[in-house]
Amino acid sequence: MCNRRGCAQSTEVPVLPKDETWPFLLRFPISAFGMCLGVNSQAMLWKTLESEPSMAFLHVHPTANYVFWWVSVALTIIVSVTYLLKVIFYFEAVRREFHHPVRVNFFFAPWIACLFLVKGEPHPVWEIHHVVYNLLMLPILCLGLKIYGQWMSSGERRLSKVANPSNHLAVVGNFVGALLGAKMGLRELPIFFFAVGLAHYGVLFVTLYQRLPTNVQLPKELHPVFFLFVAAPSVASMAWARISGEFNDGAKLLYFISLFLYMSLVVRINLFTGFRFSLAWWAYTFPMTSVALATALYASEVDNLLTRALAVGLSVIAVVTVTAVLATTLYHAFVCGDLFPNDVSIAITRRKPKFSKMLTQIRSSSSDVKDLVLSIPNFSSGSKHSSTNSRASNSAGECPVMAHMHERAERAFDRRCTTDCMHTRLAYIEQ
Repeated sequence: MCNRRGCAQSTEVPVLPKDETWPFLLRFPISAFGMCLGVNSQAMLWKTLESEPSMAFLHVHPTANYVFWWVSVALTIIVSVTYLLKVIFYFEAVRREFHHPVRVNFFFAPWIACLFLVKGEPHPVWEIHHVVYNLLMLPILCLGLKIYGQWMSSGERRLSKVANPSNHLAVVGNFVGALLGAKMGLRELPIFFFAVGLAHYGVLFVTLYQRLPTNVQLPKELHPVFFLFVAAPSVASMAWARISGEFNDGAKLLYFISLFLYMSLVVRINLFTGFRFSLAWWAYTFPMTSVALATALYASEVDNLLTRALAVGLSVIAVVTVTAVLATTLYHAFVCGDLFPNDVSIAITRRKPKFSKMLTQIRSSSSDVKDLVLSIPNFSSGSKHSSTNSRASNSAGECPVMAHMHERAERAFDRRCTTDCMHTRLAYIEQ
């Protein structure tokens, strides 16, 4: 599953023992920002249920949006400060996460979570200064230039080799930025980010559907990230609706794609059973909330009993899912204490000597010995003659069978001596 620089190799050994609990910061992964995505998107949902005309019959009080927004702010600050400390004290572990084929996509998550906070802010978003938008979109743009460039040209990190459902996080940030920018009254930047996101989403979608043999194979405990298939088209439909000013055919096209993907994942219940709870379960929350948000906007455009019921039903599912996953997270964090296990695949810093370097040193030492031997006058010819004479004298009084056996024994002894010398040399190099 891991690439060349993303996990432990045979030439690397863990600094800390696996049977002991490692320092908390070293066990705190970048995927913890998935909690922020799930909770922060709920602030957007409650604000939408309060403001959308199709949801007016629910009479949602603004207090719900205030509560979820402040909880989201607190959670985002806690997770961000904790990971910032990890960057300071364990930068090597952070670097390895950035080169991991799955976790690298979660480096988009902090900025997407902040975009959710701005979008879900209780006050109107057009009152927020455009500088805030530019500051949040700049890291997404820089990460996109890095990651998309690797998808296109890098040998070890090309998309056909590292493609997995978590790559949707690298795309959905463009759609969230386009959605927020259009809501703030901007025009050109939202279209730019929407175009970038749409181009790479199409390539990613086709690559993931092909299931190439070179693709990264997800372990069973990471299967919840398959729900990220739903996130990109649902957010893209809302973004295009805000850019165009209405939930037109383009927005409906993207929304129906997300709705179909949502249903196709729900009916495959066996894909999401049989593994223990982990932070990966937060991958359920954000996509479910995104579909509920898009359905609420769709119900405002196509207002009837069916669309309203669908919007309410998906919203209830999203709220229940976030509440259940949040409660389970708190239980495993403070009661069981097993929410953050040792991160063996990342926290590795000490390297063994590479085998290629060993061979180079062995060859150089062998050449030195050979030069020393050849420098002795008549050593080669003398040794050959002495060996020939000794064998001839020994075999003179022996039968041909015994002479052949003696010759084989001498060859085996020479090979064993050579092997022992190589092993001694390797042990010396490792020390």
